[in-house]
Amino acid sequence: MPLPYYVSPEQMMQDKAEYAKKGIAKGRSIVAMEYADGVLLTADNPSASLHKISEIYDTIAFSGAGKYSEFENLRKAGIRHADLKGFAYSREDVTARSLANTYSQALGTIFSQELKPLEVEILVVGVGSSGQPNEIYRISFDGSIIDERGFAVIGGRAEVLQGFLKDRLPGTLPSLSQALSLSLAALESGSTQKLALESLEVAVLDRTRDGRKFRRIPVQDVKRLLAT
Repeated sequence: MPLPYYVSPEQMMQDKAEYAKKGIAKGRSIVAMEYADGVLLTADNPSASLHKISEIYDTIAFSGAGKYSEFENLRKAGIRHADLKGFAYSREDVTARSLANTYSQALGTIFSQELKPLEVEILVVGVGSSGQPNEIYRISFDGSIIDERGFAVIGGRAEVLQGFLKDRLPGTLPSLSQALSLSLAALESGSTQKLALESLEVAVLDRTRDGRKFRRIPVQDVKRLLAT
């Protein structure tokens, strides 16, 4: 910036981080949780048309918290990247880890070089097959990437939800209905009121399905699962 408006690099990075964190905290939370047959993703999302959880590729899902327009652009870029890589090489070469690394590099570059960082935090989730483990990667606004185990939370009061789930997760992988009940309870622990089931966005990566593993769960099935 032109003199005399000099800001030290350390202060600039700190200001950008605080700005991004405030924007992400305004968003509603999303929980990803492993269950016996795959990975469940549950979001507090009252909109029926603006999805926070989406399919990226055959076995990979994406979810974002923060500014919708920004993580929607990231989702579209991820789909293009996966399609091109799968076409140029093979579909097996498109993995959650490679996609998460690509997102990490892009977000890190924007955070360090642009004046305004992206107000987003994203999850890249891949379901394992043939005995392979599931993959859950949480990527922050500054490009830092964390390989999560068991569950991950982004957006809103993420720390509160993380503490709630750590104390209540069973020692073995839960069933789909158990995972959904835990995810809903965690989302409500970070809210001041009980969530309406119609405001939930729920999807799974189901390893038992043939072909594409991503499947959205409608509210009727959510009610049935919670009743079991």
